[in-house]
Amino acid sequence: MDMIEIKDRIVLAALPGIPFEGWTFRALREGAKAAGLDAEAAERAFPGGAVAAITHFIDLADRRMATDMAAADTSTLRLHEKVRLAIRLRLERWAGDREAVRRAAAVLALPTNAAASVRSLYRTADCLWQVAGDRSMDINFYTKRAQLAGIYASTLLVWLEDSSEGLTNTWAFLDRRLIEAVRLRKARDRVQHRLSRLPNPFSLARRPFASSASRSLRMR
Repeated sequence: MDMIEIKDRIVLAALPGIPFEGWTFRALREGAKAAGLDAEAAERAFPGGAVAAITHFIDLADRRMATDMAAADTSTLRLHEKVRLAIRLRLERWAGDREAVRRAAAVLALPTNAAASVRSLYRTADCLWQVAGDRSMDINFYTKRAQLAGIYASTLLVWLEDSSEGLTNTWAFLDRRLIEAVRLRKARDRVQHRLSRLPNPFSLARRPFASSASRSLRMR
């Protein structure tokens, strides 16, 4: 059993106790014992404490989302619909552990954990694009991930507080955000297309200079 599997087992076994204990070594030690390991395995697996355990939990969620998407039939879905499905599968899988996710979000919201929070959010956004099938490496690579990170983070906050039947409020919010993103992308593409058809002002500015220079040479 490698270290990633050990960490997975500890975190998963600790989740039921985290709503009561928080993301603490006590909860992680109890998780280690529940997973059939010695209690000290928690400290060996997560020397960075709560933040290390939480970021591993997020990584585990990314990996399970990828597995769920690989098993889903997405052949008829457009790109934004695949992104929607990936986010929905991710959140639905952890619906029974919302309090543990809430406590994780509270820890990462602390100013001292801002860097870890940003790194984890970026990795999740990147994973979302990848499982949706986007393999582009164009100039918009980072822009798309930043935009999707914002969509996912805001949807997560709605999900954490959603008490509607079937989480309909969460999915409606997600749909609105994704539709807005698609509209913005289409508008941006139209502007870029129109700009590409305009004459280059620098080439126009060079023409009088070139003509003047040519006449000057002929007069010599």
